[in-house]
Amino acid sequence: MSKVAVIGAGSWGTAVSWLLGGKGIDVGLWAREPEIADGINTARHNPMYLKDIELSSHVRATPDIAEAVAGAQAVVIVTPSHGVRGTAISMAEHLGGDVPVINLSKGVEAGTHMRMTQVLEDVLGNRSRLAALSGPNHAEEVSKGVPSATVVAAYDETIGCVFRDLFMAPFFRVYTNPDVVGVELCGASKNVIAVGAGISDGMGYGDNTKATVMTRGLAEMSRLGHALGANPMTYMGLAGMGDLIATCTSRHSRNRGLGEMIAKGGTIAEYEATTHMIAEGATSSVTVYDLGISVGIELPLTHYVRAIVHDGLSPADAGEALMGRPATDELHGMGLVDD
Repeated sequence: MSKVAVIGAGSWGTAVSWLLGGKGIDVGLWAREPEIADGINTARHNPMYLKDIELSSHVRATPDIAEAVAGAQAVVIVTPSHGVRGTAISMAEHLGGDVPVINLSKGVEAGTHMRMTQVLEDVLGNRSRLAALSGPNHAEEVSKGVPSATVVAAYDETIGCVFRDLFMAPFFRVYTNPDVVGVELCGASKNVIAVGAGISDGMGYGDNTKATVMTRGLAEMSRLGHALGANPMTYMGLAGMGDLIATCTSRHSRNRGLGEMIAKGGTIAEYEATTHMIAEGATSSVTVYDLGISVGIELPLTHYVRAIVHDGLSPADAGEALMGRPATDELHGMGLVDD
């Protein structure tokens, strides 16, 4: 490919632009804020996110979404999940009907319970050209060439291979997986569990507690995926366990950081004001929980993260309630054994 549009100039969008530009691909990077676009074009650095990363001259930023997608042979969407529909609407009239589109945002749309590729299909049509990318990929590390891996899930195998080849680099290994449902749900759900892991850190609990949150969180994620037709093995892969490990343990993790701040008395607003970042797990604790309710799946960790973050429940009370739940079989509902 000679030109790719990257829609979103936050940390991940900047890292992706660095990766693609470094491969000699012309990148039309859409930045909502004109000052970010100007900073990138004049100084080769994003003035707000990943400020120390130098972007190739192949990267050209613009606040005009039509300019960003003009002539693009593929589109990479890297906006927060709540902005995906609006962004897709803005670029729809400027985008050819067969141009491949891949989503890197992680979430479930409020109200509709749609995954992000479902939102894109709803706005742009032609599901066969759509794909999703997810994995243990902190922008801070990818943008420095730290060895990493990810997974691309597509409805059409050819499109999956197109994006595999687009993103593949000596330090960035890309796998394909036909399970779009599982890969997308992993990305949305693991952020909620990471907030819970951060709450555990903020409470001063130890490794036992965090390991319990992570593994029972993975079980909860798997139950939801199984109910919605995902492959249970996807949850053992990069989009599932891989991303869960990174998001629950890393110093770079927004969601873990948000949970830690809230456990110490902070708020979502304070976190965003301090970091200039959006932690998707705060929104996903609501949308993923509502999705679970809609299909009759119990998500206890998601329920209590939501109650702590949005309803003011004390972490201590939530922990007591979780530890006091009735005992059950460890693997129930995950699709790994006969339920």
